[in-house]
Amino acid sequence: MSASTSTPAAAPAAPADRPLTGRVAVVTGASSGIGAATAEELAGLGARVVLLARRAERLAALSDRIGRAGGTALAIAADVTDPVSVRAAADRVAAELGGADLLFNNAGVMLPAPVEELAVEQWQHQIDLNVSGLMNVIGAFTPQLVAAAAERGVADLVNTSSIAARNLFPTFAVYSATKAYVTHLSLHLRAELGAKRVRVSAIEPGIVDTELQSHVTDRGALAWLDGSKEAMEWLTPGDIARTVGFLAALPPRVNLQQVTVMPTGQAS
Repeated sequence: MSASTSTPAAAPAAPADRPLTGRVAVVTGASSGIGAATAEELAGLGARVVLLARRAERLAALSDRIGRAGGTALAIAADVTDPVSVRAAADRVAAELGGADLLFNNAGVMLPAPVEELAVEQWQHQIDLNVSGLMNVIGAFTPQLVAAAAERGVADLVNTSSIAARNLFPTFAVYSATKAYVTHLSLHLRAELGAKRVRVSAIEPGIVDTELQSHVTDRGALAWLDGSKEAMEWLTPGDIARTVGFLAALPPRVNLQQVTVMPTGQAS
């Protein structure tokens, strides 16, 4: 008699126009920009979506909008830089929805400044949110992803990095370093979690038209951003949202580990 190996039960086939039906997707940074657009995209593809961000009023409005469009959303106000807050959110997702099988780790901030200005508070804020916040979310939800993958054959962890992880942008050194961390971490996590059927992807967008730019105070960076917007058409949050939906809807055997999404007119 040959030895048998256990394989996860296949998930029921989803409708072609709603390929994420039956899945539970957690989106951080969901109160605006890429996060909000991705939450709506994933809900439209059939997923039950968990909205995580600090701004409760915005989350409530987004949840209502998703509901009116026929989707399902659970809004949870949480600060990803607070590990207790994130773990409480994860516990609620497990209790109310049975756990997540798709995590879009998107919360972040961009605060460029010349290093000689010693903008230490801005440095720390970027590290706290883009690195420590990312890790808090990964730590809280990875057990749910692993459990879901064992049950249904696939789960997804998608991290938002940036083209700045690879290219050089003067005065963006700290931001770029945090995004290099995200890209490199994602490669390692893919090697670690892939055998457990958890796909890990890093999305590296070029310039996207979000409120991220409104946080910038450095005059040189603002001038560069203004000039680039006149010279080319920036990406929209919806462009990135559709990319996340595409990744999550791929067959379980397929893992795009890095996806660089650039405006057509952006050279680097």
